[in-house]
Amino acid sequence: MQDPCQLVRKSFGDPVAEDLRFVVKSVVGEENFVDMTPNKSNNFCCGGGGGYLQSGYPEARRQYGKTKLEQILATKADYCITPCHNCHAQIHDLSDHFEAGYHTVHLWTLICLSLGILGPNEREYLGDDLKEVDVFHPESSNF
Repeated sequence: MQDPCQLVRKSFGDPVAEDLRFVVKSVVGEENFVDMTPNKSNNFCCGGGGGYLQSGYPEARRQYGKTKLEQILATKADYCITPCHNCHAQIHDLSDHFEAGYHTVHLWTLICLSLGILGPNEREYLGDDLKEVDVFHPESSNF
């Protein structure tokens, strides 16, 4: 999971990073959670924040983001979970540009998927293993 600079390092620190991990582990299962090293307040910046995505210097942004790319690849995880829109766009771009092979998924997407409320048009960034997942089926509920 990516710890966003603005939320974690610049604002609320490790306590909010722990809260994010609680949510992610609750949604995907603790056995499926792989953390990056370093993490939380010491995590590496992805290189997409602070307006860099819109700066018009994609090659420089990607070069800066290589540190994050290598960190993600070291986990051998199939997905990188991002709670921040800028991180999502940058980390997704890094995977596409460098043909890294991992998927990038926003935290809210996983939450909605776990609740069974993720629409078909909201599954663009999911891998084939999750595109058809529907955890909650209201028609089969006893509520």
